[in-house]
This record gives sequence, C-alpha cells and structure tokens, in this order.
Amino acid sequence: QVRLVESGGGLVQAGGSLRLSCAASGSIFVINDMGWYRQAPGKQREMIATISRGTNTNYADSVKGRFTISKDNARNTVYLQMNSLEPEDTAVYYCNADVTTTALRRDVYWGQGTQVTVSS
Repeated sequence: QVRLVESGGGLVQAGGSLRLSCAASGSIFVINDMGWYRQAPGKQREMIATISRGTNTNYADSVKGRFTISKDNARNTVYLQMNSLEPEDTAVYYCNADVTTTALRRDVYWGQGTQVTVSS
C-alpha cells in the first residue's frame, strides 16, 4: 500500500505565504504524477497544480503566478509553495499521487488533507 502524508497547513493573513509538503511512502515502484487539490466548504474538489514524472507542471488559472509546485524525487515528496494568499484560497488541501506499486499495480492515492485558512 501507499500512504501520503501532508503537512504545512495553517492560518495566515491575506498576502502571506505557506508551504505545503506531501510525502509518499510504502510499496512504491514509481511515482507517475503528483498533484495538489483543494476543497472549500460547499464546493467541489478542484485541481490546483500537478507535476508529472518528467516535471511538467500544470496550474489552475486561479493560482497561476502565486503558487508553485515542485518535487524531490529522492524523498518521494511534492511541495506547494503558496504566495500572495487570498481569503478565497481557504480550503482543505489534498495531495494526490498516481503510483505504480512494487506489485506493478497502478492506482491513484490521496492524502488526508491539511487545512489552509487565510484571514482578511
């Protein structure tokens, strides 16, 4: 099995910054894509940023220029640097990973989520 553990959420004032981390562990053969999603109260979960195995990145329009996704392959960890945070960024942030396990089974895994709250 594969486990994703997020950290780095918290309360920040508008205009501030936070850095989220997500570490993957378990029966990992290769991590294909990783990404960050968020879900605000009463809204659907939305993609924020993704990074491919080849480090190609993709961002939601709402965070382009403010958020940066990166990864450390040696640590099986993906990061989300969030700058110029706005109250509208308040949500639970989830890490996602497309993983091929040592049993050569490919599945998508999710972390438990970390709360980000931006005060005005």
